[in-house]
Amino acid sequence: MLSEKINLKNKYSKFSDYWSPKIIEEMNDYQFKLVKIKGDFVWHSHNNTDETFIVIEGEMTLKFRSREVNLSKGEIFVVEKGIEHKPYSKNECKILIIEPKGIINTGESVSELTVSEDNWI
Repeated sequence: MLSEKINLKNKYSKFSDYWSPKIIEEMNDYQFKLVKIKGDFVWHSHNNTDETFIVIEGEMTLKFRSREVNLSKGEIFVVEKGIEHKPYSKNECKILIIEPKGIINTGESVSELTVSEDNWI
């Protein structure tokens, strides 16, 4: 089956909730997830995989115990497996996350922000 192109702006217009990843595509064993973020997330880590953050619109900060990394539109950062991190954005920020299938957004931590099922959009 031949894939269809995906318009990110159109996909983002279909949801308004924060911190709730929406899957838009899969490649091999990886998923591409759109997320709108605002405010603080929870401290967490993914012990078995890296996690890629790509900022589509806005600005965000990846907080680590020893430093912070500020990202803005068009920038990418890979959080290595096992590294505890906490995403944050003062204002709404639209990001694309790339990670393997089956990864829970809060990693080893469980909170009210945990999304345990795949949400396709």
